[in-house]
Amino acid sequence: MITLFKNIKELIQVRTEPIAFVSGKAMNELPTIKNAFLIVENGLISDFGSMENCPKINVSEVIDATGRMILPSWCDSHTHIVYAGNRENEFVDRINGWSYEAIANNGGGILNSAKKLQETSEETLYQESKVRLEEVIQLGTGAIEIKSGYGLTVDAELKMLRVIKRLKETYSIAIKATFLGAHAVPLEYKENKETYLKLLTEEALPKIAEEHLAEYIDIFCETGYFSVADTEFILEAGKKYGLIPKIHVNQFTAIGGVQAGVKCQALSVDHLEIMRDEDIEALKNTKTMPVALPSCSYFLSIPYTPARKMIEAGLPLALATDYNPGSTPSGNMNFVVSTACIKMKMTPEEAINAATLNGAYAMGVEEELGSITKGKQANLILTKQINSYGFMPYSFGTNQIEKVYLKGKEIGV
Repeated sequence: MITLFKNIKELIQVRTEPIAFVSGKAMNELPTIKNAFLIVENGLISDFGSMENCPKINVSEVIDATGRMILPSWCDSHTHIVYAGNRENEFVDRINGWSYEAIANNGGGILNSAKKLQETSEETLYQESKVRLEEVIQLGTGAIEIKSGYGLTVDAELKMLRVIKRLKETYSIAIKATFLGAHAVPLEYKENKETYLKLLTEEALPKIAEEHLAEYIDIFCETGYFSVADTEFILEAGKKYGLIPKIHVNQFTAIGGVQAGVKCQALSVDHLEIMRDEDIEALKNTKTMPVALPSCSYFLSIPYTPARKMIEAGLPLALATDYNPGSTPSGNMNFVVSTACIKMKMTPEEAINAATLNGAYAMGVEEELGSITKGKQANLILTKQINSYGFMPYSFGTNQIEKVYLKGKEIGV
């Protein structure tokens, strides 16, 4: 199957040389080709260039993209889309003045979601989650990381991971699974957190490894949740089972979790709404990707990740949705890109780099996705007729996507 996209107004995020991610000033550089062609063969990008150099070959399908643009699909490296029910009542509580922390301390938050999930069958959980997955695909997401963490028992965590595995086997979107058993401390272990951590490392991890249920391990390193010592303990335990570390960190307070992530060679450190100078310094010249979640800041009315300060310090940055029932009930990466530009003062070039190439790195798929590169999967966004790629974040709240392709196959919007 060979598909030719011709007369592309602008082909965006073109990378002819291997590159894992971009940092600092390079984040503002977004290579494109105007009046371009793109050839997809058997689900992979096989050729691209200016229309004047378009080869005359036999193809199975020709798509005329006149007036439209093509860019790689969004890579969402941080989501929690496998959950049960919703927490819309807490939405109203926040409107009435309750903070996220106050709701959690009153039995809401993560513990509320865990109770619902424990009572939900695996089949129901799958059916609810697939609806969300199909929704984000239609919004242009072509790679997604999904975390457990709303189970908070060994059985419920495994149930979540098995649902993620089933989604991975059913859909053509690239999916990575993360074990986040250390998302919160269950009520029954509130005075004995060490026993819960031991349960995760001695009972859950062996089963996860046996069934190949996850690629990553994560923990919520935050005041009132898990300490830096807890973080290093759980990440090192995961590494023994082949799981690569990630961390939820610096969402409300900075307690040294970023430094722990670097020490444990975490692939990414996520949230980062609160960033001290020493946290930025710790990330310099490392392979750990900082990940910002601007729609979480929007929904909770908390500070935004200081993108300008971090980029100007020479750091890379990725963007993700944090799609979850409590703090970000949306998986719309288009809104994330817009919000990064509007509230975090990222340029459209920086935001697109952060949501494609850097996002792919943050979930370990940079060799397959994240850019228009020969040999990479043809997970693509075909825009509507727009003036420029900057029009996508500019026109926030309006869907500028005409079609979505996964492995070269049209999904439909």
